[in-house]
Amino acid sequence: MTARGIHHVTGITAGVQANVDFYAGFLGLRLVKQTGGYADAEQLHLVYGDALGSPGSLLTFLVWEAAGRGRTGIGQVSEVALAVPPGSIGDWVTRALAAGIPVEGPSREFGEPVLRLKDPDGLIVKLVGADMPTPAPIPDAPTRLRGVTLLTDKAEDTARFVARFGYTAGPRDGLTQRMISDTDAVDVREVSGFVPSVTGAGVPDHVAFRAADADEVRSMRLSLKDHGPTEVHDRKYFLSLYVRDPAGILMEHATDGPGMTVDEAPGELGRTLFLPPGEAARADDLRAMLPQFALPGEERFPVRDLPFIHRFNRPADPDGATLVLLHGTGGNEADLMPMARRAAPQATLLGVRGRANEEGSNRWFRRLDAATFDQADIRGEAEAFAAFVDGAVTGYGLDPDRLVFAGYSNGANFLAAVMQLHPAIVHRAILMRAVQPLEHPPAADLSHMQVLLLDGRDDTFAPAASTLAEDLAARGAAVDAMTLAAGHELTAADAHEAARWLRRSLPDAGHTKASEAPD
Repeated sequence: MTARGIHHVTGITAGVQANVDFYAGFLGLRLVKQTGGYADAEQLHLVYGDALGSPGSLLTFLVWEAAGRGRTGIGQVSEVALAVPPGSIGDWVTRALAAGIPVEGPSREFGEPVLRLKDPDGLIVKLVGADMPTPAPIPDAPTRLRGVTLLTDKAEDTARFVARFGYTAGPRDGLTQRMISDTDAVDVREVSGFVPSVTGAGVPDHVAFRAADADEVRSMRLSLKDHGPTEVHDRKYFLSLYVRDPAGILMEHATDGPGMTVDEAPGELGRTLFLPPGEAARADDLRAMLPQFALPGEERFPVRDLPFIHRFNRPADPDGATLVLLHGTGGNEADLMPMARRAAPQATLLGVRGRANEEGSNRWFRRLDAATFDQADIRGEAEAFAAFVDGAVTGYGLDPDRLVFAGYSNGANFLAAVMQLHPAIVHRAILMRAVQPLEHPPAADLSHMQVLLLDGRDDTFAPAASTLAEDLAARGAAVDAMTLAAGHELTAADAHEAARWLRRSLPDAGHTKASEAPD
């Protein structure tokens, strides 16, 4: 089999804007595609490459916003190498130092000049001095992949597995065996005794090797029938076979076509968000959930360092209102964005993630047992959330008179506590499936508040004895309480009633007919 080389390398990032700033801004790669993930459409996938998005130039990232750092170890790609003109290494050192980017080197490896950088997630990116086949969009920018480094405790087996893709054994340097093709190299590094890798930000997910066409992918799968499980998936831009080598390293065999220009002209690459073909029914919801970013030179929303993880979704024509969204148990900052976008098409959405964690699920406060809320934790987190809101208003320039808070389940319970403990923060609130979380609510003046309570008629999680509506009204709040034909889950009626209430409480919000959706 002829070695066609590496098709792409896929990594994981915890910060989409920092990732774009590094790869498109600092390195000068071209963003050639942005899609909802084909394995998980609620996960943004970015693809960088040359001007045409050619196989062999592609570096892709799964966006796991605010994810934990992974651990590089056995069974993983550890470094990604990009080719730059040999004479540019010194200039790249200067650029990295000026930009405050961690840099190591330059040095020489296998006779080539090498400079190691770290991207914002800690992924090691090697710039390797090598002849450039195509012009770069900015001087000395990379236009193709030069190789990857694999960490394995089964070096001979891994090298033999890489040879399946047409690579041949090249020179050896200590514990590293270089496998070569006509265009790039795979360095197989023996690391017996290392810890296993852990998936997360800053750790590559897999390396993909080029296949000429679908027949070559099928032939590869047949050759692996005695090796172990394989999977084949149509990723629209290429057909892919996935398999793990004897050390557990995830590898892919991907066709050159149809390619990145199948749905965009070369001059338009990377400008449109595409979604997997099977996700058309929830396209609007996904566009509300996926993280937004700005390309170099575009106007951007600065990210502030605040005590809660958060995400904005901004419409093309914002009306000045901001909906602050608090998810339920097990959710995250994007969960309520689809419902909120249906209720308020022109509002800016600010999704916030709770800081408590219970059996791996995000929550807003701890429980002492299944039925008892930790009152001290509620009060402590409520104070932190009030500080977060103050910081968001100041840092992002939000209009405090046009903030609307919306919470669901655990998030609604927490929001109810914030309203009573820090009443100056909230003027308008939508509480969905909420109960009174405070054992001893303070005697606060809530006469400035407008509140919509949406309960489920068949909600088995909400005790009938909850006094929340009465407690809020007794302290002066204007409470609209509705019981919907629903259980604990959210329904289309929640978005519909929220939209009606918002039109009354924010009469000049500029809601479009989309907010008039029927139940």
